[in-house]
Amino acid sequence: MSNSKTNELEIRGLNKVFNTNGLSVVALENVELNVPKGVFMSIVGTSGCGKTTLLRIIAGLEGEFSGKVKLDGVQIEGPGVDKGVVFQEHRLLPWLSIEENVGFGLINHSDSDRTELVNRYLNLVGLGKFGKAYPGQLSGGMAQRAAIARALVNRPKILLLDEPLGALDTLTRMYMQNEIEKIWKEEKTTMVMVTHDVEEAIYLSDILVLMSCRPGRIKKIIPIPLARPRNRESQDFVEIKKEILAEFQLQAKDYFSYEI
Repeated sequence: MSNSKTNELEIRGLNKVFNTNGLSVVALENVELNVPKGVFMSIVGTSGCGKTTLLRIIAGLEGEFSGKVKLDGVQIEGPGVDKGVVFQEHRLLPWLSIEENVGFGLINHSDSDRTELVNRYLNLVGLGKFGKAYPGQLSGGMAQRAAIARALVNRPKILLLDEPLGALDTLTRMYMQNEIEKIWKEEKTTMVMVTHDVEEAIYLSDILVLMSCRPGRIKKIIPIPLARPRNRESQDFVEIKKEILAEFQLQAKDYFSYEI
């Protein structure tokens, strides 16, 4: 994929093999990907195609791979504050207040700067009045917004989202999609999201990456040139969805005809 913008993330010849009980499983093979600065990219594919493994490698949470994975020109060698991560579960610490959770990872800041940053990002996600609350007092959507604030408070170069809305009901999920888009527009942070929801990927993304299985490879990179805000019922939106679902149908034939 070529782009005139500066690339925030560059992946070259990425291979990942898991060795379990004497068996070698190729999770990712020869993955090549550029993520331009400031874009929203989604990765979709069937279960087991390596989406989350790819995201974990980018986050620095998964080692022992071959190839180059660079963030802003620097090889990724482990987790760091330059990479924010939001998981499917909010993973907030239940004994800390929301403001304490959001500020938990802030280091080398004065108390006043820390308070200012925490308040800024709580307001950004619409939780300015809930800083003193505890995770158990929030709804699922509110807790996930707090998790996004926590991931953004260190002002990372890239925000990685691993099925961040998968545990939410349909209405809350659609609301949170709008919230994530609003945050992305305001912060101008490069975002990479793994999702099983094709419509969600089209709604949020500038670029959609479709992966195939056995082993995990990039099957197709699909630009999403739709104007924002997006209409899920527009003809262009529906046509892109049909294209992606057609690719999934082709994959399904190969997936279920595979002989182990």
